[in-house]
Amino acid sequence: MNNSISIASSAMLVELSISSWTARKLDKKVSSEVDVAKNTKVSAVNVNKNLMAGTGVLESILKYASGARTWHLSQTLPWSDNGSRLLPMSNFMAYKQQLNVLQDNYNALVDKFIEAYPNLVIAAAFQLGDLFDRAEYPEVHTLKKRFKFQYNFFPVPTANDFRIDIGEDAKAEIIANCDLAYQERLDNAMRDAWARLHDCLTRMSDRLQYDEVDDEVDGRWERVLKPRIFRDSLMDNAVELVGMLKHLNITQDPKLELARAELEASIKGYDVSNLRESFTAREAVKQKVDSILSKFNF
Repeated sequence: MNNSISIASSAMLVELSISSWTARKLDKKVSSEVDVAKNTKVSAVNVNKNLMAGTGVLESILKYASGARTWHLSQTLPWSDNGSRLLPMSNFMAYKQQLNVLQDNYNALVDKFIEAYPNLVIAAAFQLGDLFDRAEYPEVHTLKKRFKFQYNFFPVPTANDFRIDIGEDAKAEIIANCDLAYQERLDNAMRDAWARLHDCLTRMSDRLQYDEVDDEVDGRWERVLKPRIFRDSLMDNAVELVGMLKHLNITQDPKLELARAELEASIKGYDVSNLRESFTAREAVKQKVDSILSKFNF
C-alpha cells in the first residue's frame, strides 16, 4: 500500500476559519496632520485608531479567537497552502468535541459583545474625543456578520482520485506528479512533528541548566550555581506533546515513536516542584533530555 492510500485512510483534512471585527480604522486626516507636523516630504505615517479603545469586550473575543487558532495548530499538521491541515483519525473525536466547545464559547462572547455594542459606542465617543467618528462604526444589525467561526472536514485526496479522459502517458505523468507533491506534503507534515519535539527538548535543556554566578554567601562573595527560572508550562507542554505525538506520527515513524517514548520516560514521576527544588531531579531530567537530543538526528 502506498503512502497516499495509507494516509488517506488514517487522516483527514480540516479547514478552520475564524474571523472577527477588529475595530481598527486608518485615520487619513490624522495621518496627514502628523506628516505635516513632522515636516515629512512624502506620506510616511499611518495612524490606526482602535474604535473600541477603553473597552475590553471585543479584546476578549480577539484573544479567544487567537487561542482557538493556536490550539487548532497544535492538534494538526501542515498540509497545503490554502489552510488545510492534516488531522489524524485517532484524534478526530477529541478534536471535534473540543472544537464544538470553542465554537460555542466564541459565539457566546460575540453575542455578549453585540448586546453591549450600542453602549460601547457611546463609551468610545467619550474615550476617543476628537478622533471619534460615528460613521466608522457598523450598524448593530450588520455587525454580527463580521464574526465567523467555521470549519470543514475533507478526505485526503490520492492520485487514484484523478479521473480525466486523456491519454495514458499523460495521465501517468500527472499521477506521478501528484504522488510527488503528496510525498512532499507528507514529508513537511512529519518535519513539523519532529520540529515540535526538538523545540520542546531544546527548551527543556536550556531552562533546566544552572548558571555560575557571583553571589554573597555569609558575607562573602562566592561563585555559586544558580538554577534558571522556568514556568509551569515547561512540563505541561512536554506532557501534552508526549500525548499528541501518538496521534501526529501518521507515518508510524519508529524513530519518532522511540524519541517520544524516551521523552515520556524522562519526565515520568517528576513535576515542576521536583525540578525547582531538587538539584538531583533537575540534573536527571536534563541529562535524559540531552541524551535524546544527541541520539536523534533532528
